[in-house]
Amino acid sequence: MRGGSRAGVRSRIIAIADTDSYVKWAAALLGTVADRHDVTLLVLETPLVVSESQRAAALSDSGLATHDVERIPYARLSARLGELRPDAVLLAARGPLVRVLARDVAALRPRPVIVTGLPGISIPATRKALVYRTQCDQFIVHSRRELREFTALSERTGFGARFALATLPFARTGGGAGSVGDEASQASGERPPTDLVFAAQARVPATRTDRLRIARMLVRAAQADPSRRVVVKLRAADGEHQTHIEHDGYPELLATFGPLPPNLVTSTAPMSRALDTAQGLVTVSSTAAIEAIARGLPVIALDTFGVSRALINETLADAGLLGSEEDIVARRLRHPAAGWLHDNYFHPAEADDWEEVAAELITRRRAGELPPRAALPRRGGALRDAWERRVALGRSDTSASGAIAYTIGVPVRAVVRLVHRARRTFVLGRSAEPAA
Repeated sequence: MRGGSRAGVRSRIIAIADTDSYVKWAAALLGTVADRHDVTLLVLETPLVVSESQRAAALSDSGLATHDVERIPYARLSARLGELRPDAVLLAARGPLVRVLARDVAALRPRPVIVTGLPGISIPATRKALVYRTQCDQFIVHSRRELREFTALSERTGFGARFALATLPFARTGGGAGSVGDEASQASGERPPTDLVFAAQARVPATRTDRLRIARMLVRAAQADPSRRVVVKLRAADGEHQTHIEHDGYPELLATFGPLPPNLVTSTAPMSRALDTAQGLVTVSSTAAIEAIARGLPVIALDTFGVSRALINETLADAGLLGSEEDIVARRLRHPAAGWLHDNYFHPAEADDWEEVAAELITRRRAGELPPRAALPRRGGALRDAWERRVALGRSDTSASGAIAYTIGVPVRAVVRLVHRARRTFVLGRSAEPAA
């Protein structure tokens, strides 16, 4: 599709997204092809949908025009897709919602190509990511390592997903991989780039105790040098939603320490704006680390809680970016190991093939040769579909079938969970008995 479709006809690509990280990803990805194809981003109304300010932040620097973005309720989605008649639909959403939307898109006639992907660091590859997206024709990943690990997982599990490579679209700042590690590429302006930016995450770390420890470290970092700011970059303002529900937000945690240093501030501006005045970035495992590296900014991935799949920090550890709380307070920032770059998010642009793969699928679709991908077999039939739709969409699903399925499903799910818990307790109890 690079440079136009093979038949000289512009393809119509529609993306559907709802939460902050997925709207940002979908907008940036569409922005890379908006000059060659007709693109529209449909922001789906769900309980976690972006606010207007979050949407504006997500569109900032995306290359996508505001008139190419529409808000839409779920009840209108199928009809709107019928009006737009897309060649391909990019499902940019959490797994449970992708499963629901993939069924809806697959029911359109003619059926569009169904594309999906994840909006950031996706190591380790997980089976759950494949299960939810099994009905999609194309799965976009963002590094050679992700491509390798997801392909191996798909082959082991028999899902047969087709993967394609794309550079993280919002990690192209500063000229892409060619500028990585070049400190001269840091943004300059009236204010010197002296901010230490902390990229907050909703689920990492998970416990209040661990998050309080980070908050205390940020206070210490600000106190260590009152002449330079420590900026806590938040994903949402008070009352706004995120892709993942956040408990123990940093504004509330920081407030427990009493009056804060005046150089410790919070920000909900776009990450690109926060990095404009950054000396470097601190995180546990946020994809913002990739954005910072793309600008040539040094990074520290906090090692206080170790390295694990749950922390999503294995790939940053491999880059040699781990640092202690004392390193952060002293601003001993670091750049990734040179050998890490090409295998992890900074491969050459010519290695990207997601447009070519999509073009091939669209050509097959137009010729009537694109076979449908079946949904994952499971029990429950139409009632199960309605239950999954209601769980994924919450109050945004106004259908009668969803209400009925939810009324039946909630007590059934509670009983199933009790049975599973009792079974686990019994098995653990038996395994603890002494041998005869």
